[in-house]
Amino acid sequence: MVAVQSLYRRYRPRRFSELRGQDHIVRTLRNSVINEREGQAYLFSGPRGTGKTSTARILAKVLNCEAPVDGEPCCACQSCLAVEAGTSYDVIELDAASNNGVDDVRDLIDRAGLGSPGRHRVFILDEVHMLSKAAEAALLKTLEEPPPHVVFVLATTDPQKVSETIRSRTQHLQFHLLPIGDLEDHVRFVVRDAGLDVTEQAIEQVLLQGGGSARDTLSALELVVAAGGVADEVVDLDEFTEAIIDGDPGRVLAAVAFAMQQGRDPRTLSEELVRHLREAFLTQMAPELVQLPAERADHVAEWARRMGNGSIVRAMETIGDALIEMRHAPDARLLLEVSLMKLCSPGDAGDMTGLIARIERLEKAVASGATAAPSSPPPPVDPTTGRTKLGGAARPAGDVPRAAPEPTLVKAAAPKETVTQAAEPSASPVPAPSSAPAVVTSGSPAELWPQVLTSLKPLVRALYSACSVTSPSPDTVVLSAPNAVHQAKCNEHAATVAAAFEKFTGRTVALNVDVGEAPKDRTAGTLRPSRSASSRDKAPKDEVPHDDIDPNELSDMPIVPVESVLDRVNRILPGSRVLDEGDDKDTGK
Repeated sequence: MVAVQSLYRRYRPRRFSELRGQDHIVRTLRNSVINEREGQAYLFSGPRGTGKTSTARILAKVLNCEAPVDGEPCCACQSCLAVEAGTSYDVIELDAASNNGVDDVRDLIDRAGLGSPGRHRVFILDEVHMLSKAAEAALLKTLEEPPPHVVFVLATTDPQKVSETIRSRTQHLQFHLLPIGDLEDHVRFVVRDAGLDVTEQAIEQVLLQGGGSARDTLSALELVVAAGGVADEVVDLDEFTEAIIDGDPGRVLAAVAFAMQQGRDPRTLSEELVRHLREAFLTQMAPELVQLPAERADHVAEWARRMGNGSIVRAMETIGDALIEMRHAPDARLLLEVSLMKLCSPGDAGDMTGLIARIERLEKAVASGATAAPSSPPPPVDPTTGRTKLGGAARPAGDVPRAAPEPTLVKAAAPKETVTQAAEPSASPVPAPSSAPAVVTSGSPAELWPQVLTSLKPLVRALYSACSVTSPSPDTVVLSAPNAVHQAKCNEHAATVAAAFEKFTGRTVALNVDVGEAPKDRTAGTLRPSRSASSRDKAPKDEVPHDDIDPNELSDMPIVPVESVLDRVNRILPGSRVLDEGDDKDTGK
Protein backbone atom coordinates (compact mmCIF):
# COMPACT_ATOMS: atom_id res chain seq x y z
CA MET A 1 0.00 0.00 0.00
CA VAL A 2 1.48 3.32 -1.09
CA ALA A 3 1.28 6.18 1.41
CA VAL A 4 -0.63 9.23 0.25
CA GLN A 5 1.57 12.30 -0.17
CA SER A 6 0.68 15.25 2.03
CA LEU A 7 -1.01 18.22 0.41
CA TYR A 8 1.72 20.67 1.42
CA ARG A 9 4.37 18.45 -0.21
CA ARG A 10 2.23 17.72 -3.26
CA TYR A 11 1.59 21.42 -3.89
CA ARG A 12 5.01 22.75 -2.91
CA PRO A 13 6.04 25.55 -5.30
CA ARG A 14 8.54 24.50 -7.99
CA ARG A 15 9.25 27.91 -9.51
CA PHE A 16 9.57 31.45 -8.20
CA SER A 17 6.32 32.39 -9.92
CA GLU A 18 4.45 29.82 -7.83
CA LEU A 19 5.49 31.42 -4.54
CA ARG A 20 2.55 33.27 -2.99
CA GLY A 21 2.78 36.36 -0.84
CA GLN A 22 6.57 36.76 -1.17
CA ASP A 23 6.89 39.08 -4.15
CA HIS A 24 9.83 40.99 -2.67
CA ILE A 25 11.80 37.73 -2.27
CA VAL A 26 10.97 36.55 -5.79
CA ARG A 27 11.99 39.87 -7.36
CA THR A 28 15.35 39.95 -5.56
CA LEU A 29 16.37 36.36 -6.36
CA ARG A 30 15.24 36.40 -9.98
CA ASN A 31 17.14 39.61 -10.70
CA SER A 32 20.30 38.24 -9.11
CA VAL A 33 20.08 35.07 -11.24
CA ILE A 34 19.33 36.94 -14.46
CA ASN A 35 22.23 39.36 -13.91
CA GLU A 36 24.51 36.54 -12.69
CA ARG A 37 25.11 38.39 -9.41
CA GLU A 38 23.91 35.74 -6.99
CA GLY A 39 25.32 35.95 -3.49
CA GLN A 40 27.51 33.37 -1.79
CA ALA A 41 25.49 33.29 1.45
CA TYR A 42 21.79 33.99 2.11
CA LEU A 43 19.83 34.12 5.36
CA PHE A 44 16.12 33.35 4.99
CA SER A 45 14.07 34.22 8.08
CA GLY A 46 10.37 34.27 8.81
CA PRO A 47 7.50 32.36 10.43
CA ARG A 48 7.05 28.67 9.80
CA GLY A 49 5.29 27.58 6.64
CA THR A 50 6.05 30.71 4.61
CA GLY A 51 8.31 29.06 1.98
CA LYS A 52 11.89 29.45 3.24
CA THR A 53 13.09 25.91 2.44
CA SER A 54 11.03 25.77 -0.77
CA THR A 55 12.62 29.02 -1.96
CA ALA A 56 16.09 27.65 -1.15
CA ARG A 57 15.41 24.57 -3.30
CA ILE A 58 14.10 26.69 -6.18
CA LEU A 59 17.26 28.80 -5.97
CA ALA A 60 19.40 25.63 -5.99
CA LYS A 61 17.52 24.36 -9.07
CA VAL A 62 17.88 27.56 -11.06
CA LEU A 63 21.61 27.88 -10.23
CA ASN A 64 22.26 24.41 -11.71
CA CYS A 65 19.48 24.34 -14.33
CA GLU A 66 20.59 23.42 -17.82
CA ALA A 67 18.05 25.72 -19.51
CA PRO A 68 16.85 28.50 -17.20
CA VAL A 69 14.24 30.89 -18.59
CA ASP A 70 14.03 34.47 -17.28
CA GLY A 71 15.50 33.51 -13.93
CA GLU A 72 13.22 30.47 -13.56
CA PRO A 73 14.24 26.78 -13.56
CA CYS A 74 12.93 24.62 -16.37
CA CYS A 75 11.96 21.79 -13.96
CA ALA A 76 12.53 19.32 -16.79
CA CYS A 77 16.29 18.75 -16.99
CA GLN A 78 18.15 16.08 -15.05
CA SER A 79 19.52 18.58 -12.55
CA CYS A 80 16.08 20.01 -11.69
CA LEU A 81 14.51 16.58 -11.39
CA ALA A 82 17.35 15.38 -9.15
CA VAL A 83 16.90 18.36 -6.83
CA GLU A 84 13.15 17.72 -6.60
CA ALA A 85 13.75 14.04 -5.87
CA GLY A 86 16.40 14.83 -3.26
CA THR A 87 19.14 12.85 -5.04
CA SER A 88 21.24 15.71 -6.39
CA TYR A 89 24.95 15.79 -5.58
CA ASP A 90 24.89 19.56 -5.96
CA VAL A 91 22.38 20.26 -3.17
CA ILE A 92 23.11 19.23 0.43
CA GLU A 93 20.51 19.85 3.12
CA LEU A 94 21.41 19.82 6.80
CA ASP A 95 19.03 20.14 9.73
CA ALA A 96 20.95 22.27 12.20
CA ALA A 97 18.49 21.38 14.96
CA SER A 98 19.78 17.78 15.07
CA ASN A 99 23.24 18.33 13.53
CA ASN A 100 24.35 21.32 15.58
CA GLY A 101 27.76 20.13 16.71
CA VAL A 102 31.14 21.38 15.59
CA ASP A 103 31.98 17.99 14.02
CA ASP A 104 28.91 18.21 11.77
CA VAL A 105 29.94 21.65 10.57
CA ARG A 106 33.54 20.54 9.98
CA ASP A 107 32.29 17.65 7.83
CA LEU A 108 30.19 20.12 5.86
CA ILE A 109 33.20 22.39 5.35
CA ASP A 110 35.29 19.47 4.09
CA ARG A 111 32.61 18.62 1.54
CA ALA A 112 32.40 22.25 0.43
CA GLY A 113 35.93 22.09 -0.95
CA LEU A 114 35.14 19.16 -3.25
CA GLY A 115 34.05 19.58 -6.87
CA SER A 116 30.48 19.00 -8.06
CA PRO A 117 28.83 17.92 -11.31
CA GLY A 118 26.87 21.16 -11.61
CA ARG A 119 27.92 24.79 -11.72
CA HIS A 120 27.23 25.40 -8.02
CA ARG A 121 27.14 23.37 -4.86
CA VAL A 122 24.34 24.66 -2.61
CA PHE A 123 24.30 23.98 1.14
CA ILE A 124 20.90 24.49 2.82
CA LEU A 125 21.08 24.74 6.63
CA ASP A 126 17.64 24.73 8.21
CA GLU A 127 17.06 26.10 11.74
CA VAL A 128 20.55 27.57 11.76
CA HIS A 129 19.90 29.36 15.06
CA MET A 130 20.17 25.96 16.78
CA LEU A 131 23.90 25.69 16.03
CA SER A 132 26.22 25.67 19.02
CA LYS A 133 28.72 28.47 19.60
CA ALA A 134 31.60 26.27 18.51
CA ALA A 135 29.76 25.25 15.34
CA GLU A 136 29.02 28.89 14.49
CA ALA A 137 32.68 29.76 14.97
CA ALA A 138 33.72 26.89 12.68
CA LEU A 139 31.25 27.98 10.01
CA LEU A 140 32.21 31.64 10.19
CA LYS A 141 35.49 31.40 8.28
CA THR A 142 33.95 29.42 5.43
CA LEU A 143 31.08 31.91 5.15
CA GLU A 144 33.55 34.77 4.98
CA GLU A 145 35.69 33.22 2.20
CA PRO A 146 33.73 30.35 0.60
CA PRO A 147 34.91 28.53 -2.53
CA PRO A 148 33.73 30.21 -5.76
CA HIS A 149 31.27 27.45 -6.65
CA VAL A 150 29.64 27.20 -3.16
CA VAL A 151 26.41 28.96 -2.10
CA PHE A 152 25.12 28.80 1.49
CA VAL A 153 21.41 29.25 2.26
CA LEU A 154 20.68 29.54 5.98
CA ALA A 155 17.05 29.32 7.11
CA THR A 156 15.70 30.21 10.55
CA THR A 157 12.50 31.18 12.32
CA ASP A 158 14.38 33.25 14.90
CA PRO A 159 17.06 35.43 13.29
CA GLN A 160 17.80 37.24 16.57
CA LYS A 161 19.41 34.06 17.91
CA VAL A 162 21.83 33.90 14.99
CA SER A 163 25.13 35.52 15.87
CA GLU A 164 25.74 38.99 14.48
CA THR A 165 28.99 37.90 12.82
CA ILE A 166 27.13 35.33 10.71
CA ARG A 167 24.28 37.69 9.85
CA SER A 168 26.72 40.35 8.70
CA ARG A 169 28.22 37.93 6.14
CA THR A 170 24.90 37.00 4.51
CA GLN A 171 22.15 38.63 2.47
CA HIS A 172 19.20 38.67 4.85
CA LEU A 173 15.79 38.13 3.21
CA GLN A 174 12.72 38.20 5.46
CA PHE A 175 9.63 36.12 4.65
CA HIS A 176 6.16 37.27 5.72
CA LEU A 177 2.93 35.51 6.58
CA LEU A 178 0.66 35.15 3.57
CA PRO A 179 -2.19 37.65 3.13
CA ILE A 180 -5.62 36.15 3.64
CA GLY A 181 -6.57 36.80 0.02
CA ASP A 182 -3.58 34.93 -1.43
CA LEU A 183 -4.06 32.10 1.05
CA GLU A 184 -7.75 31.75 0.18
CA ASP A 185 -6.95 31.62 -3.55
CA HIS A 186 -4.34 28.94 -2.88
CA VAL A 187 -6.73 26.82 -0.80
CA ARG A 188 -9.48 27.01 -3.40
CA PHE A 189 -6.98 26.07 -6.12
CA VAL A 190 -5.88 23.01 -4.14
CA VAL A 191 -9.52 22.02 -3.51
CA ARG A 192 -10.34 22.22 -7.23
CA ASP A 193 -7.15 20.57 -8.46
CA ALA A 194 -7.29 17.70 -5.97
CA GLY A 195 -11.04 17.21 -6.37
CA LEU A 196 -11.79 17.70 -2.68
CA ASP A 197 -15.34 18.08 -1.38
CA VAL A 198 -15.40 20.67 1.40
CA THR A 199 -17.96 23.22 2.53
CA GLU A 200 -17.53 26.99 2.62
CA GLN A 201 -17.64 26.91 6.40
CA ALA A 202 -14.82 24.37 6.37
CA ILE A 203 -12.70 26.62 4.13
CA GLU A 204 -13.23 29.55 6.49
CA GLN A 205 -12.23 27.37 9.42
CA VAL A 206 -9.09 26.23 7.58
CA LEU A 207 -8.05 29.81 6.84
CA LEU A 208 -8.48 30.84 10.48
CA GLN A 209 -6.50 27.88 11.77
CA GLY A 210 -3.72 28.43 9.24
CA GLY A 211 -2.90 31.88 10.61
CA GLY A 212 -1.12 33.01 7.43
CA SER A 213 1.07 29.91 7.12
CA ALA A 214 0.64 28.00 3.85
CA ARG A 215 1.86 24.70 5.30
CA ASP A 216 -0.33 24.95 8.40
CA THR A 217 -3.34 25.85 6.25
CA LEU A 218 -2.93 22.84 3.98
CA SER A 219 -2.39 20.59 7.00
CA ALA A 220 -5.67 21.88 8.47
CA LEU A 221 -7.34 21.26 5.10
CA GLU A 222 -6.20 17.63 5.21
CA LEU A 223 -7.80 17.21 8.63
CA VAL A 224 -11.08 18.65 7.35
CA VAL A 225 -11.03 16.33 4.35
CA ALA A 226 -10.34 13.35 6.60
CA ALA A 227 -13.37 14.36 8.72
CA GLY A 228 -15.67 14.35 5.68
CA GLY A 229 -15.20 17.85 4.33
CA VAL A 230 -17.28 19.56 7.00
CA ALA A 231 -16.12 21.84 9.77
CA ASP A 232 -15.75 20.29 13.18
CA GLU A 233 -17.16 21.85 16.30
CA VAL A 234 -14.41 24.32 17.03
CA VAL A 235 -13.79 26.81 19.78
CA ASP A 236 -15.60 30.05 18.96
CA LEU A 237 -13.32 32.93 19.90
CA ASP A 238 -16.29 35.28 19.73
CA GLU A 239 -17.65 33.52 22.81
CA PHE A 240 -14.71 34.90 24.79
CA THR A 241 -15.03 38.43 23.47
CA GLU A 242 -18.80 38.54 24.00
CA ALA A 243 -18.33 37.37 27.59
CA ILE A 244 -15.72 40.08 28.16
CA ILE A 245 -17.99 42.77 26.70
CA ASP A 246 -20.95 41.61 28.83
CA GLY A 247 -18.75 41.24 31.91
CA ASP A 248 -19.89 37.64 32.48
CA PRO A 249 -17.16 35.68 34.33
CA GLY A 250 -19.21 32.48 34.37
CA ARG A 251 -19.61 32.53 30.62
CA VAL A 252 -15.92 33.03 29.97
CA LEU A 253 -14.98 30.20 32.36
CA ALA A 254 -17.44 27.93 30.58
CA ALA A 255 -15.80 28.85 27.25
CA VAL A 256 -12.37 27.95 28.65
CA ALA A 257 -13.70 24.63 29.95
CA PHE A 258 -15.19 23.80 26.54
CA ALA A 259 -11.90 24.63 24.81
CA MET A 260 -10.00 22.35 27.18
CA GLN A 261 -12.49 19.55 26.49
CA GLN A 262 -11.75 19.94 22.78
CA GLY A 263 -8.07 19.33 23.52
CA ARG A 264 -6.88 22.90 23.05
CA ASP A 265 -3.66 23.96 24.71
CA PRO A 266 -4.00 27.06 26.96
CA ARG A 267 -0.94 28.68 25.39
CA THR A 268 -2.20 28.12 21.84
CA LEU A 269 -5.64 29.37 22.82
CA SER A 270 -4.11 32.50 24.35
CA GLU A 271 -2.13 33.19 21.18
CA GLU A 272 -5.28 32.83 19.08
CA LEU A 273 -7.14 35.21 21.38
CA VAL A 274 -4.39 37.82 21.01
CA ARG A 275 -4.49 37.50 17.22
CA HIS A 276 -8.29 37.70 17.31
CA LEU A 277 -8.15 40.89 19.37
CA ARG A 278 -5.51 42.33 17.06
CA GLU A 279 -7.76 41.82 14.04
CA ALA A 280 -10.55 43.57 15.94
CA PHE A 281 -8.26 46.49 16.71
CA LEU A 282 -7.23 46.75 13.06
CA THR A 283 -10.87 46.88 11.93
CA GLN A 284 -11.18 50.16 13.85
CA MET A 285 -7.77 51.72 13.25
CA ALA A 286 -6.59 50.35 9.87
CA PRO A 287 -9.27 48.33 8.03
CA GLU A 288 -7.02 47.89 5.01
CA LEU A 289 -4.66 45.72 7.09
CA VAL A 290 -7.32 43.24 8.22
CA GLN A 291 -6.53 39.69 7.11
CA LEU A 292 -10.05 38.24 7.34
CA PRO A 293 -12.79 37.32 4.88
CA ALA A 294 -15.22 40.14 4.18
CA GLU A 295 -18.17 38.71 6.14
CA ARG A 296 -15.96 37.76 9.04
CA ALA A 297 -14.34 41.21 9.09
CA ASP A 298 -17.76 42.91 9.31
CA HIS A 299 -18.75 40.74 12.27
CA VAL A 300 -15.48 41.41 14.09
CA ALA A 301 -15.77 45.15 13.44
CA GLU A 302 -19.25 45.16 15.01
CA TRP A 303 -18.19 43.78 18.40
CA ALA A 304 -14.94 45.76 18.27
CA ARG A 305 -16.99 48.98 18.25
CA ARG A 306 -18.91 47.75 21.28
CA MET A 307 -15.76 46.81 23.14
CA GLY A 308 -13.78 49.97 22.39
CA ASN A 309 -10.16 50.39 21.37
CA GLY A 310 -8.93 50.99 24.91
CA SER A 311 -10.50 47.78 26.20
CA ILE A 312 -9.12 45.81 23.25
CA VAL A 313 -5.59 47.06 23.90
CA ARG A 314 -5.84 46.25 27.61
CA ALA A 315 -7.14 42.78 26.75
CA MET A 316 -4.17 42.13 24.47
CA GLU A 317 -1.76 43.36 27.15
CA THR A 318 -3.37 41.25 29.89
CA ILE A 319 -3.42 38.03 27.86
CA GLY A 320 0.08 38.79 26.53
CA ASP A 321 1.41 39.12 30.08
CA ALA A 322 -0.24 35.80 30.92
CA LEU A 323 1.49 34.21 27.92
CA ILE A 324 4.87 35.32 29.26
CA GLU A 325 4.13 33.86 32.69
CA MET A 326 2.94 30.59 31.12
CA ARG A 327 6.50 29.74 30.05
CA HIS A 328 7.43 28.63 33.57
CA ALA A 329 3.99 28.16 35.15
CA PRO A 330 2.91 24.65 36.21
CA ASP A 331 -0.75 25.35 35.32
CA ALA A 332 -1.17 27.47 32.19
CA ARG A 333 -4.95 27.13 32.26
CA LEU A 334 -5.13 28.87 35.64
CA LEU A 335 -3.23 31.89 34.32
CA LEU A 336 -5.54 32.09 31.30
CA GLU A 337 -8.63 31.96 33.51
CA VAL A 338 -7.28 34.63 35.87
CA SER A 339 -6.46 36.99 33.00
CA LEU A 340 -9.93 36.54 31.48
CA MET A 341 -11.57 37.11 34.87
CA LYS A 342 -9.70 40.41 35.17
CA LEU A 343 -11.00 41.46 31.78
CA CYS A 344 -14.58 40.56 32.72
CA SER A 345 -14.44 42.69 35.88
CA PRO A 346 -12.02 45.56 35.17
CA GLY A 347 -13.81 47.89 37.57
CA ASP A 348 -13.03 45.59 40.51
CA ALA A 349 -9.29 46.06 40.07
CA GLY A 350 -7.70 48.56 42.42
CA ASP A 351 -5.03 49.63 39.94
CA MET A 352 -5.02 52.26 37.23
CA THR A 353 -6.40 49.79 34.68
CA GLY A 354 -9.61 49.34 36.61
CA LEU A 355 -10.00 53.10 37.06
CA ILE A 356 -9.54 53.75 33.33
CA ALA A 357 -12.08 51.04 32.48
CA ARG A 358 -14.65 52.58 34.80
CA ILE A 359 -14.09 56.06 33.33
CA GLU A 360 -14.47 54.75 29.78
CA ARG A 361 -17.68 52.97 30.71
CA LEU A 362 -19.08 56.17 32.22
CA GLU A 363 -18.10 58.19 29.15
CA LYS A 364 -19.88 55.72 26.88
CA ALA A 365 -22.96 55.86 29.06
CA VAL A 366 -23.00 59.67 29.02
CA ALA A 367 -22.50 59.75 25.26
CA SER A 368 -25.41 57.36 24.71
CA GLY A 369 -27.62 59.17 27.21
CA ALA A 370 -27.98 56.12 29.44
CA THR A 371 -26.90 55.31 32.93
CA ALA A 372 -23.64 53.38 33.20
CA ALA A 373 -24.19 49.74 34.02
CA PRO A 374 -22.18 48.09 36.75
CA SER A 375 -18.85 46.70 35.60
CA SER A 376 -19.69 43.15 36.65
CA PRO A 377 -23.40 42.31 37.04
CA PRO A 378 -23.94 39.56 39.57
CA PRO A 379 -24.43 36.20 37.84
CA PRO A 380 -27.37 34.02 38.85
CA VAL A 381 -26.96 31.89 41.94
CA ASP A 382 -28.24 28.35 42.36
CA PRO A 383 -30.61 28.52 45.38
CA THR A 384 -29.97 24.91 46.31
CA THR A 385 -26.19 25.19 46.58
CA GLY A 386 -25.66 28.94 46.89
CA ARG A 387 -23.03 28.84 44.13
CA THR A 388 -22.80 30.94 41.00
CA LYS A 389 -24.01 29.28 37.81
CA LEU A 390 -21.36 29.05 35.08
CA GLY A 391 -22.34 30.71 31.83
CA GLY A 392 -25.53 32.17 33.30
CA ALA A 393 -27.03 35.22 31.72
CA ALA A 394 -26.30 38.37 33.68
CA ARG A 395 -29.12 40.70 34.73
CA PRO A 396 -29.65 43.48 32.16
CA ALA A 397 -28.34 46.88 33.09
CA GLY A 398 -31.79 48.44 33.15
CA ASP A 399 -33.33 45.80 35.43
CA VAL A 400 -32.95 47.33 38.85
CA PRO A 401 -33.70 44.84 41.63
CA ARG A 402 -36.22 45.86 44.26
CA ALA A 403 -34.61 47.00 47.47
CA ALA A 404 -34.94 44.51 50.29
CA PRO A 405 -36.72 45.70 53.47
CA GLU A 406 -34.38 46.97 56.11
CA PRO A 407 -33.80 44.42 58.86
CA THR A 408 -35.27 45.22 62.27
CA LEU A 409 -32.68 45.40 65.01
CA VAL A 410 -33.78 43.62 68.18
CA LYS A 411 -31.90 44.80 71.24
CA ALA A 412 -31.08 42.29 73.91
CA ALA A 413 -32.68 42.79 77.30
CA ALA A 414 -30.42 44.71 79.66
CA PRO A 415 -30.54 45.16 83.44
CA LYS A 416 -33.13 47.66 84.61
CA GLU A 417 -30.64 50.04 86.19
CA THR A 418 -28.51 50.20 83.04
CA VAL A 419 -31.49 50.96 80.83
CA THR A 420 -32.66 53.71 83.16
CA GLN A 421 -29.24 55.28 83.24
CA ALA A 422 -28.81 55.16 79.46
CA ALA A 423 -32.26 56.55 78.83
CA GLU A 424 -31.62 59.68 80.89
CA PRO A 425 -31.48 62.74 78.65
CA SER A 426 -28.34 64.76 78.67
CA ALA A 427 -28.52 67.41 81.36
CA SER A 428 -26.42 69.89 79.48
CA PRO A 429 -25.62 68.93 75.88
CA VAL A 430 -22.36 70.34 74.63
CA PRO A 431 -23.03 72.87 71.89
CA ALA A 432 -21.14 72.51 68.64
CA PRO A 433 -18.34 75.01 68.26
CA SER A 434 -19.35 77.97 66.18
CA SER A 435 -17.33 78.62 63.06
CA ALA A 436 -17.88 82.38 63.36
CA PRO A 437 -18.20 83.39 67.03
CA ALA A 438 -19.89 86.64 67.94
CA VAL A 439 -17.68 89.53 69.05
CA VAL A 440 -17.72 90.08 72.81
CA THR A 441 -16.71 93.51 74.02
CA SER A 442 -16.83 92.89 77.76
CA GLY A 443 -15.17 90.45 80.07
CA SER A 444 -11.66 89.88 81.29
CA PRO A 445 -9.22 87.57 79.48
CA ALA A 446 -9.66 84.94 82.21
CA GLU A 447 -13.44 84.98 81.72
CA LEU A 448 -13.15 84.75 77.93
CA TRP A 449 -10.43 82.08 77.97
CA PRO A 450 -12.82 79.03 77.89
CA GLN A 451 -14.66 80.45 74.86
CA VAL A 452 -11.40 81.30 73.10
CA LEU A 453 -10.09 77.81 73.80
CA THR A 454 -13.23 76.24 72.35
CA SER A 455 -12.87 78.14 69.08
CA LEU A 456 -9.30 76.90 68.46
CA LYS A 457 -8.38 73.96 66.26
CA PRO A 458 -8.07 70.59 68.04
CA LEU A 459 -4.26 70.54 67.99
CA VAL A 460 -3.87 74.13 69.27
CA ARG A 461 -6.66 73.59 71.76
CA ALA A 462 -4.95 70.49 73.20
CA LEU A 463 -1.66 72.40 73.43
CA TYR A 464 -3.08 75.47 75.22
CA SER A 465 -5.43 73.50 77.48
CA ALA A 466 -2.57 73.11 79.98
CA CYS A 467 -2.09 76.90 80.21
CA SER A 468 -3.89 79.36 82.48
CA VAL A 469 -4.43 83.13 82.31
CA THR A 470 -2.37 85.02 84.89
CA SER A 471 -2.72 88.65 83.70
CA PRO A 472 -5.71 90.80 84.72
CA SER A 473 -4.98 93.40 82.00
CA PRO A 474 -7.61 93.45 79.20
CA ASP A 475 -5.06 94.47 76.51
CA THR A 476 -2.27 92.08 77.47
CA VAL A 477 -2.89 88.39 77.98
CA VAL A 478 -0.23 86.45 79.87
CA LEU A 479 -0.52 82.66 79.83
CA SER A 480 1.35 80.36 82.20
CA ALA A 481 2.84 77.17 80.68
CA PRO A 482 3.98 74.16 82.76
CA ASN A 483 7.57 74.05 81.43
CA ALA A 484 9.94 75.53 78.87
CA VAL A 485 9.27 72.85 76.25
CA HIS A 486 5.55 73.51 76.45
CA GLN A 487 6.21 77.25 76.27
CA ALA A 488 8.21 76.81 73.05
CA LYS A 489 5.42 74.85 71.37
CA CYS A 490 2.81 77.38 72.50
CA ASN A 491 4.82 80.28 71.05
CA GLU A 492 4.59 78.62 67.61
CA HIS A 493 0.80 79.13 67.66
CA ALA A 494 0.69 82.39 69.65
CA ALA A 495 -0.53 84.37 66.64
CA THR A 496 -3.53 82.04 66.23
CA VAL A 497 -4.54 82.43 69.89
CA ALA A 498 -4.07 86.21 69.77
CA ALA A 499 -6.33 86.39 66.71
CA ALA A 500 -8.97 84.38 68.57
CA PHE A 501 -8.85 86.84 71.47
CA GLU A 502 -9.27 89.73 69.03
CA LYS A 503 -12.47 88.14 67.66
CA PHE A 504 -13.99 87.97 71.14
CA THR A 505 -12.75 91.32 72.50
CA GLY A 506 -12.95 93.40 69.35
CA ARG A 507 -9.52 94.96 69.95
CA THR A 508 -5.86 94.10 69.48
CA VAL A 509 -4.52 91.91 72.26
CA ALA A 510 -0.87 91.21 73.07
CA LEU A 511 -0.22 87.58 74.01
CA ASN A 512 2.74 86.36 76.09
CA VAL A 513 3.44 82.83 77.30
CA ASP A 514 5.55 82.48 80.44
CA VAL A 515 6.76 79.49 82.39
CA GLY A 516 5.10 79.06 85.74
CA GLU A 517 3.27 76.53 87.84
CA ALA A 518 -0.21 76.09 86.52
CA PRO A 519 -3.02 76.01 89.10
CA LYS A 520 -4.15 72.60 90.21
CA ASP A 521 -7.79 73.31 89.39
CA ARG A 522 -8.13 74.23 85.72
CA THR A 523 -11.71 73.42 85.00
CA ALA A 524 -12.00 76.45 82.80
CA GLY A 525 -10.24 75.74 79.54
CA THR A 526 -8.94 72.27 80.46
CA LEU A 527 -9.63 69.18 78.40
CA ARG A 528 -10.49 66.15 80.50
CA PRO A 529 -11.54 62.86 78.87
CA SER A 530 -14.89 61.69 80.19
CA ARG A 531 -15.00 58.29 81.87
CA SER A 532 -18.69 57.44 81.42
CA ALA A 533 -21.92 58.76 80.03
CA SER A 534 -23.18 59.81 83.45
CA SER A 535 -20.07 61.80 84.28
CA ARG A 536 -20.19 63.42 80.84
CA ASP A 537 -23.77 64.51 81.42
CA LYS A 538 -22.84 66.07 84.76
CA ALA A 539 -19.86 68.01 83.37
CA PRO A 540 -19.87 71.78 83.87
CA LYS A 541 -21.20 73.87 81.04
CA ASP A 542 -17.89 75.62 80.42
CA GLU A 543 -15.93 72.40 79.93
CA VAL A 544 -14.35 72.13 76.50
CA PRO A 545 -15.63 69.18 74.40
CA HIS A 546 -13.09 66.58 73.34
CA ASP A 547 -12.84 66.61 69.53
CA ASP A 548 -10.85 64.36 67.28
CA ILE A 549 -7.37 65.59 66.46
CA ASP A 550 -6.31 65.67 62.82
CA PRO A 551 -3.07 63.63 62.45
CA ASN A 552 -1.98 65.88 59.57
CA GLU A 553 -1.71 68.81 62.00
CA LEU A 554 0.62 66.98 64.38
CA SER A 555 4.30 67.90 64.53
CA ASP A 556 7.28 66.37 66.28
CA MET A 557 8.16 67.59 69.77
CA PRO A 558 11.77 68.64 70.34
CA ILE A 559 13.99 65.87 71.65
CA VAL A 560 15.01 66.56 75.26
CA PRO A 561 18.01 64.55 76.49
CA VAL A 562 17.15 62.41 79.50
CA GLU A 563 19.83 61.82 82.13
CA SER A 564 20.37 58.15 82.90
CA VAL A 565 20.54 56.76 86.44
CA LEU A 566 24.29 56.05 86.23
CA ASP A 567 25.04 59.57 84.98
CA ARG A 568 23.01 61.03 87.83
CA VAL A 569 24.87 58.89 90.43
CA ASN A 570 28.25 59.88 88.97
CA ARG A 571 27.24 63.53 89.11
CA ILE A 572 26.19 63.30 92.75
CA LEU A 573 29.01 60.94 93.84
CA PRO A 574 32.09 61.67 91.74
CA GLY A 575 34.55 58.77 91.53
CA SER A 576 31.97 56.05 92.18
CA ARG A 577 31.97 52.85 90.09
CA VAL A 578 29.60 49.94 89.49
CA LEU A 579 30.38 46.59 91.12
CA ASP A 580 29.10 43.28 89.73
CA GLU A 581 29.03 39.79 91.32
CA GLY A 582 32.58 39.02 90.16
CA ASP A 583 33.89 42.07 91.96
CA ASP A 584 32.05 40.98 95.15
CA LYS A 585 33.70 37.54 95.03
CA ASP A 586 37.14 39.05 94.45
CA THR A 587 36.82 41.38 97.41
CA GLY A 588 35.41 38.64 99.58
CA LYS A 589 32.31 40.63 100.48
